[in-house]
Amino acid sequence: MKTITIEGQLRSEYGKKAARQIRSEEKVPGVIYGGAKEINFSAPSVAFKNLVYTPDFQLAQVNLEGKEYNCIMKDVQFDKVSDELIHIDLLELVEDKKVIATIPLKFSGSPEGVKEGGKLIIKMKSLKVKTYPKYLQENIKVDLTDLKLNGNVRVEDVKVEHYEILNSPRIPIASVVLTRELKQEESTVAAPAASAAPGAAGAAAPAAGTSPAAAPTAKK
Repeated sequence: MKTITIEGQLRSEYGKKAARQIRSEEKVPGVIYGGAKEINFSAPSVAFKNLVYTPDFQLAQVNLEGKEYNCIMKDVQFDKVSDELIHIDLLELVEDKKVIATIPLKFSGSPEGVKEGGKLIIKMKSLKVKTYPKYLQENIKVDLTDLKLNGNVRVEDVKVEHYEILNSPRIPIASVVLTRELKQEESTVAAPAASAAPGAAGAAAPAAGTSPAAAPTAKK
């Protein structure tokens, strides 16, 4: 798995004034928690670029005054006006302690339903899982080959060893739906069948109506 290295400094001052000072130096204040103690630090904003501005799941190795912390990103805050990163929370990975992480989904295979004219709709791009740090991986693979027209792949269909998936099991991840063209084709096929039914009934009606007239009249 890809690891982003961040060189930072421990923080000794806290509060809004200290945070503003850090940001004025083009640095970002951050917190590392989940380990033996909470670590407050700061690092140049450019150091977080490849960690924050990507859909990939990556590890962060934070080097602070000779000590390394292996982490994953948990939360970020952006300025409401400038949209610049203003704070980051990292979770330290402890070998024998389970962590909760959001892992991207990687889809493969050409769905059967698409070959039949349907349209693939991706409804979820990641799953929240609970596992030990050694089992963390870049993505979760989902094969869509057997996904049929009007079918769904749900959370409960995804099985990953050593992962406890925390999302609701019945939520659809991906679906194949009818396209407009396919719906029109089905309507065109159904229309003649529907119009044929009244004609057949109409043909039968006269026959039924002539039956009494055709019966012989009794002589007086």
